[in-house]
Amino acid sequence: MSNEERRALEGTAHRCPSRTASQFNQHERETEMSESFSLPTKPEDMVPALVERFNSGKVDELLPLYETEVMLVKPDGRTVTGHAEMAADLKHLVSFGLLKANTRHVFTNESIAMIILDWAIDGTGPDGEHVHFHGTASDVLRRGADGVWRYLIDNNQGTAVRQPA
Repeated sequence: MSNEERRALEGTAHRCPSRTASQFNQHERETEMSESFSLPTKPEDMVPALVERFNSGKVDELLPLYETEVMLVKPDGRTVTGHAEMAADLKHLVSFGLLKANTRHVFTNESIAMIILDWAIDGTGPDGEHVHFHGTASDVLRRGADGVWRYLIDNNQGTAVRQPA
């Protein structure tokens, strides 16, 4: 993986006791803000929703797909949590170009799902050169009290070997 690539990639019917009322209210506000895009009500809907929102180029449209306490696994194995840190990574990735993704497997156990997907981003880097990033993600989703599935863990490199942080 090139240095450029490394830099680029740097839910149920009852309430979950680990989430606060303000976290639920935040999801409701994000859902209202995002009326132009559908939100996934089945885990199988996540990849099309992700691609549609990513390719809009608007990070604010992507955030409703993520739990407020989301964990992003970076290529070097470090993790970041929450929307604020996630937004910075998403902004960087969205700047490169269009996302293509294909669902490989979806495994669901009540309000938790694991989704395996192949993805690629093709576009232009800051130096004007063509960039191509790709991988196989292994992500964990959770269905919220509102029936919407959201990322709980975003591991876009899946089982790729990572260098120690």
